[in-house]
Amino acid sequence: MFGIVRPCRHRLGENLKTQWMAHLCGLCLALRKDHGQFARVVTNYDGLLISVLTEAQADRATGQSSGWRRTAGPCPLRGMRTASVARGEGARLAAAVSLVLASAKMRDHVADGDGLLARKPVALAARRVAKRWDAAGARTGSEVGFDTAVLVEAVDRQVGIEALAGPGTSLLTVTEPTETATAAAFAHTALLAGRPGNAEPLAEAGRLFGRLAHLLDAVEDKEPDAASGAWNPLTATGTPVGEARRLADDALHGIRLALREVDFGDGKLAHRLLVHELRTSVDRAFRGASCGHGHADAPSLYGPYAPPGGPGGPPLPPEPPRRDRRGLLAGCAVWAGLACTCQLCCGSYEDPWSREPKEGLCNPDCGDCCDCCDGCSCCDCCDCGCDCSC
Repeated sequence: MFGIVRPCRHRLGENLKTQWMAHLCGLCLALRKDHGQFARVVTNYDGLLISVLTEAQADRATGQSSGWRRTAGPCPLRGMRTASVARGEGARLAAAVSLVLASAKMRDHVADGDGLLARKPVALAARRVAKRWDAAGARTGSEVGFDTAVLVEAVDRQVGIEALAGPGTSLLTVTEPTETATAAAFAHTALLAGRPGNAEPLAEAGRLFGRLAHLLDAVEDKEPDAASGAWNPLTATGTPVGEARRLADDALHGIRLALREVDFGDGKLAHRLLVHELRTSVDRAFRGASCGHGHADAPSLYGPYAPPGGPGGPPLPPEPPRRDRRGLLAGCAVWAGLACTCQLCCGSYEDPWSREPKEGLCNPDCGDCCDCCDGCSCCDCCDCGCDCSC
C-alpha cells in the first residue's frame, strides 16, 4: 500500500484511528463494488484523504454526516470483524482518483523498466491494466461530477516536462502537474459536501500537498534512481536536498494556513493527517524516523563514553532466552490459527514461537514513534491552535 501520509495508530488515538480505518475500508470497498476485487490493490493512504475531507465538511448540526457511514460485513483484513466504514460520494471520488493515479504510477514504472516490468510481455499487460483503470476512474468520476481528464492531462504533461527538464530548471516547474491534479481533487470535495466556499482554500491545500508528494517521492528515490539510472527530479535539475527541504517546509506551512480558511463540520482527523502526520512524513523522508525537532545543543556521547548500543559504544548484552518459547510443532499450530483468523494481517499478536509481541502486516509501521521525541517537547511545538490532543 502506497502513500506519504502513513499515520501511527499510537499518535492518532483510539477515536481518530477508528475514523481513519473507516475511510481506508470505505475506499477499499468502493473500489470493489464499482470495479471488482482486483481494483482493491490501488487502495492507498493518500487517496483516502479525499474521503476524509468530504466527510469532514459535512454539517453535523443538520445530521448531514449520518449518511456518510454504513456497517460493513466481516472482512479478512479486519480479522473477520464488522466495522463502520465510509460510503457515498466521498469514498467514490477517492476511488476514482486512486484508480487514475495508480494507472499513472504503473505507466511510470513501465517507462522506467522497474523489476519485472522490464520484460515486454509483463509491460504490455501492465499497460492494459493501466488503460482499464483510467477508463474506470473516468466513469466513476463522472458519476460524482468530477472530470478525471484534468488528472490524465496532468500526467501526460508531466512526461513532456521531465523530458525537457535539466540543470537549472526550477523544481517547481517539475512538480506543477502533480500540484494541479491534487488541487482539483481536493477542491471537488467542497462541492460534494455542499460547501462551495471551501473550494478555493482546499485547492490551495491540494496544490501544496501535490508538491509535497512529488518532493518526498524524489527524496526517497534519489539513491535508488541513481543506482538504476532512472530519472529523478532532484538529480535532473541539480536541486540540492536542502533546497527540497525548504520547499517542503514552505508547503507544510501553506497547507496549515489554507486549512484554517476551510469551514469544517468536524475537521479533527483532516487536521491531524494534513498538519501533524504530514509533518512527520516530511521528517521521515529527509531525516529518517528520528524526531524532526531535535536540539542542536543536546549532548551526545561517542566511543568509549557512549552508553551500550550507542554510536561507537559497546553492544547491548544479549537478552536471556525466553523459557516459555513454543516448540516447532506447537508454534506451527499457533501460526495456522493466527493465519486463519487474519490476525497476522491486521491484528496484534504474539509470535507463534518466541511469544514476542508483533503487529499485523497491514498496520502502519510506526517504529519507535512513542519514544522518538523524548526531550524535544515536539508535542507542544505546534502553534496551530488545534484541539486534537497532539
